[in-house]
Amino acid sequence: MSTHTSSVSVVTILALALLLSLHQCSSLPLSTNGRFIVDAASGQRVKLRCVNWPAHIQAVLPEGLSERPVGEIASLVASLGFNCVRLTYATFTWTEDDKYANLTVEGSLQSLGLMDAVEGVRRNNPSLIGLTVRDAYEKVVDALGDAGVMVVLDNHVSFPMWCCDNNDGNGFFGDKYFDPQVWVNGLHNVAQRFNGKSQVVGMSMRNELRGPNQNVTAWYNYIPQAAATIHTTNPNVLVIISGLSFDTDLSFLESRPLPFNLDHKLVHEAHWYSFGRHNQWETQNPGHVCADDTNAFDQKAGFLIRPAVGRESVPLFVSEFGVDQRGVNMADNRYFTSSNFIC
Repeated sequence: MSTHTSSVSVVTILALALLLSLHQCSSLPLSTNGRFIVDAASGQRVKLRCVNWPAHIQAVLPEGLSERPVGEIASLVASLGFNCVRLTYATFTWTEDDKYANLTVEGSLQSLGLMDAVEGVRRNNPSLIGLTVRDAYEKVVDALGDAGVMVVLDNHVSFPMWCCDNNDGNGFFGDKYFDPQVWVNGLHNVAQRFNGKSQVVGMSMRNELRGPNQNVTAWYNYIPQAAATIHTTNPNVLVIISGLSFDTDLSFLESRPLPFNLDHKLVHEAHWYSFGRHNQWETQNPGHVCADDTNAFDQKAGFLIRPAVGRESVPLFVSEFGVDQRGVNMADNRYFTSSNFIC
């Protein structure tokens, strides 16, 4: 999520796109057919209806484990009508063995002075408190699978911290914390760790590439390498690829699409918030702003679902959009009301 949000604590709807009727797939894995994600066995269309669950902050644990039993959280997700979770993680959790391989849930929370959280996990998830943070993350994935919920593993950052800012060191290849080879190694480790878990239907390669160092040349250099690594390690998962400028710009693919579809596993992703036109949403006719914003989104990302000469159509996963649910942000309120009409 962009730095334009007021704070981490702001409750945000991060329901992923395609808020349409749900077709519950009868089998996994998933695949692609043109612009659609489909059940690989039957070919029937599958509409992902997901919610974000963050696990990329300093504690490197899925949030909420101190408040509710993990099985209860997973069941709640399903009962609310969602069929998948975009579960975030930080690269270093899976590459820095000296720090994280043996770090327990209790140890992680204690190191941050979160003693109330320690007691909360001990009370609500006693079976997790002594596990390593890696094993606890896997138990969350298992609980989601037990509840019939699909999982998209999302590489949100490298260094565990809130996301995102242009200059936080996590933004683009070569930034302080973003060594491309370490990143690829992390994707390999995660793909390998969760290979064989059918509920893991996709891996999102990186959240919100951004910052002063971002450029298309580096994107074309590193993205294919990482995509091939994931697909070779776990050929069952969808490989979800983002663009530039906080996941808002894939326009360069119109003239130069990626030369592969990963055996029908390639999916692109984009984010859509009110941030880019905040002042316009507040001061101008919402209908006009909505039309302009929709047209801009189509030019930057939406075009990917339509085939063109030399370019096949590809599914587009709108993996973040949302508003401040407190209703105090006029731009968000107008944006979300208008977006409902678009959907």
